[in-house]
Amino acid sequence: MIGSAVRDEEVLRLAIDARVGGTFSFFVRRGAEELDHVGTYLEIDRPRRLVFTWHVDKEEDTLSRVTVEITPRDTGCELTLTHEMDAKWAEYASRTEQGWGTMLDVLVRAVGQG
Repeated sequence: MIGSAVRDEEVLRLAIDARVGGTFSFFVRRGAEELDHVGTYLEIDRPRRLVFTWHVDKEEDTLSRVTVEITPRDTGCELTLTHEMDAKWAEYASRTEQGWGTMLDVLVRAVGQG
């Protein structure tokens, strides 16, 4: 979930190779800044689990790991997102949590449950 539905940004280019070992690139413009969010798919277990690396191209050593787990429930499902970051990026933890929260809120509205 990227683009204007989530924050004030323009999507310039998307590339997704959704397979284990495949990569993705979400190239966006936020104001005067251009950012490329890139990663590699480590695990794809449809429809229950997705694990990928996450990196912003302009930051050195920002590689982190994101795990999305979906558990069936009587009324639908429960999604758990875990973003593992190196301790040196601890100052970004709150902002990262807020960003994922915003994206998940957009996802909930998109699937008609919000």
